[in-house]
Amino acid sequence: MALVEQFAWIFYIILIILALMLVLCLIRAVIGPRIADRLVSVNMMGTMIMCIIVILGVVMDEGYLADIALIYAMISFLAVVVLTKVYTGVYLEQKDKKNKRQKEGK
Repeated sequence: MALVEQFAWIFYIILIILALMLVLCLIRAVIGPRIADRLVSVNMMGTMIMCIIVILGVVMDEGYLADIALIYAMISFLAVVVLTKVYTGVYLEQKDKKNKRQKEGK
């Protein structure tokens, strides 16, 4: 553990970089412009938060934070799957409406 204490400043720099990247992903999730961009940024934010939790676990010498990161990974994966399913449903619904309008116009 002495090695981790000697190089703790590296972990803090990595945490700051991850926090900045998290803010950039949040901006991408808000601006878009497409739903796919938003889904990828939400997935990326989940991955970065997991990395932050694991690094904090190493720095603080708390083993339970690795378990929390694994649980967070599962929840993040399910959230992205659900968001993708919702987006696919909305896309197919809009496509059906567009096809119906085109058929009625002919």
